Amino acid sequence: MRQTAVAAWFPNVAGQNRKAGEGVADAPHRAPHLPVVAGSHVPARSAATLADSPSLPFILLPAPPPSPQLVCPPDLADGGVALGRVQALMVRPSLRDAPRAVPSVDAIAGLGLGGDAHADPLSPRQVLLAGAPAYARHGLPAHALRENLLLDIDTAALLSGSLLRVGPQAVLRLTFACEACGYLDKRQPGVAAAIGRARGMLARVACGGTIGAGDPVVLLPARLPAWDDDWRARVAAVLARVPQGMVIEYRQLARLAGVQPVYCRAFPRLVRKLGLGHVAVPMAGQPEKPRWHGNGLFDAPAP
Repeated sequence: MRQTAVAAWFPNVAGQNRKAGEGVADAPHRAPHLPVVAGSHVPARSAATLADSPSLPFILLPAPPPSPQLVCPPDLADGGVALGRVQALMVRPSLRDAPRAVPSVDAIAGLGLGGDAHADPLSPRQVLLAGAPAYARHGLPAHALRENLLLDIDTAALLSGSLLRVGPQAVLRLTFACEACGYLDKRQPGVAAAIGRARGMLARVACGGTIGAGDPVVLLPARLPAWDDDWRARVAAVLARVPQGMVIEYRQLARLAGVQPVYCRAFPRLVRKLGLGHVAVPMAGQPEKPRWHGNGLFDAPAP
């Protein structure tokens, strides 16, 4: 079994963080299958600088085994705690388009929202949830956060790995906080630093269904493995899932880890630090080896 160096911050069952050296012996048993990081729109030099950070602690963890596909049983949406409601829904037919308000949208299991440019079966960033309190707190204009679902709750309180039932059938698996990026400062200088995790929460569609404005949002009792907000930990975890004898190209690694392609410039240095330079390659690198595209990466154990 391959071992990989993963940044030693592990969310525990309460959703809080534990530093390296605090209970390291049992950390592998709590380590998420896919530690995750927010992908953001940052300058290339910022991504490269992040990979050079010397202060991150690392420990060796075994690569997690593949897990069965999450199946949505009839009773998955039963129970739970009411959190709030959907205030508005937006989709972007293409990344060049501004968010467009719609009265309802089809959430497609494993893909994303119908008609939205972020629908991608191999992305942890299928849906963005933002909270109305963040808009009120920072005086933002409508759609400034480019969310798909605007909720009447503070999304900064949501935890990765949680399952939300939205409407009668759709279930969203929360992945990681969407990092506040320079785009926000163009709309309102200084807001990116001030808004923090209230920027929004990203998710994948676990169970399909129609979502409409006014639909209730319910926190389900089941939990799935959490993702980490540190992009380096997420990249390391994806690399750990690459099957023996295969390689993954940088652009596909960025897609699976949920970071922008600009981060590819930081990958060579990072993968060398992780001791996995033989697993991640640039386009056309090691042409004799088969490519891994992420099959099974987002499968999750049934709750």
